[in-house]
Amino acid sequence: MTNRAPAPESMRLDRFLWWARIAKSRDTAQAMACDGHFRMDGRAIDRAHAPVRIGSILTFAHHGQVRVLRVESLPVRRGPPAEGRACYCDLVTSPVSSVDGSPYAA
Repeated sequence: MTNRAPAPESMRLDRFLWWARIAKSRDTAQAMACDGHFRMDGRAIDRAHAPVRIGSILTFAHHGQVRVLRVESLPVRRGPPAEGRACYCDLVTSPVSSVDGSPYAA
């Protein structure tokens, strides 16, 4: 018989970004969450401790692209990259567009 703890229902946003290997460090994950350009389920997020749940939709700009991710599972550790990628599904990845709507800067 194993004494495993039940899976958590939610996880801090910065911890999820770090453990799922979307951010290289926890400090970077906190900065991403607090800069005001992050949305979770359509709501603007400005705090690193916002709870992420399975099924949450995360929208943010990252490395010059707009990424839309659906959380598939909550990681139990910061494992290898393949384990981190298994925790989310990339719904949309598109270039960040300029003010006039064109994806190419003038």
